[in-house]
Amino acid sequence: MSTNRELIIRSTHRGLRYVDGRFDRVLSPGRHRLRGWFSARPKVDVVLVDMRERELTLRGQEILTADKVAVRVNLITQFRVVDPVAAVERVAGYEDRLYSDVQLAARRSLASMSLEQILTNRNQLSEDILRDVAGVASGYGIEILRADVKDLVFPGNLQDIMNRVLAAERLAEAHLVEARTKAEREALEARSRAESARIDSASRLESLRLSAEAEAQSTRVRADAEVDALTRLAAAASAYAEHPALLRLRELETLKGLGANASARLYIGFDKFSDD
Repeated sequence: MSTNRELIIRSTHRGLRYVDGRFDRVLSPGRHRLRGWFSARPKVDVVLVDMRERELTLRGQEILTADKVAVRVNLITQFRVVDPVAAVERVAGYEDRLYSDVQLAARRSLASMSLEQILTNRNQLSEDILRDVAGVASGYGIEILRADVKDLVFPGNLQDIMNRVLAAERLAEAHLVEARTKAEREALEARSRAESARIDSASRLESLRLSAEAEAQSTRVRADAEVDALTRLAAAASAYAEHPALLRLRELETLKGLGANASARLYIGFDKFSDD
């Protein structure tokens, strides 16, 4: 005698069909008719596997950093089943296994980081967990979508120390900015003075050059005038030598000019004639 059973699998799930405890096949979403027997016929079981994205939260994981500081971390891991057969067949409980893998990955990552690294680069912890767990989880049919650090909790006295350290860092940064500003201002002033000295030196050199050129030009003009005067004198001397009457005429013109001047005195020498 047999009975018929019906099973409806929603689109969010898959069904693993087992016959006498042996995996048979994966049942897709929809209505499925299962046959059961009261006699020694095979027994049919179906295990439902949720295929939706889910979150796994690890709370209050107290871990020592590389510099021996105890921090309490809360982690959120988003995952989904991509291979329902591997998720059920390869591990006893895939959620428990994923919890352990994420926990161990977080401990390994935090143990390799100093407190300063954790504070300045929290994303590194998430990246380390995702990198370490993704490959392992894929072996039992799980895809890791995200692994994020939700909270980091430090001891109370450490929080005060951190606040003082941050205040000291801000003060040091302010002093560094002030020193850089002062150095840049002094460098700018030095460049300005050097540029001013260069311009002044160039101006003096240009003034000296112009003065030397003017002096040389003046010397050339005087020399040319003297040469011209000597040339004219040479020409006059040559003319007087060839025409003595011109020289006599020049003397008469000179005497005439002197005669017009009442204060001028003329001394004329007469030749002495001796008696024979």
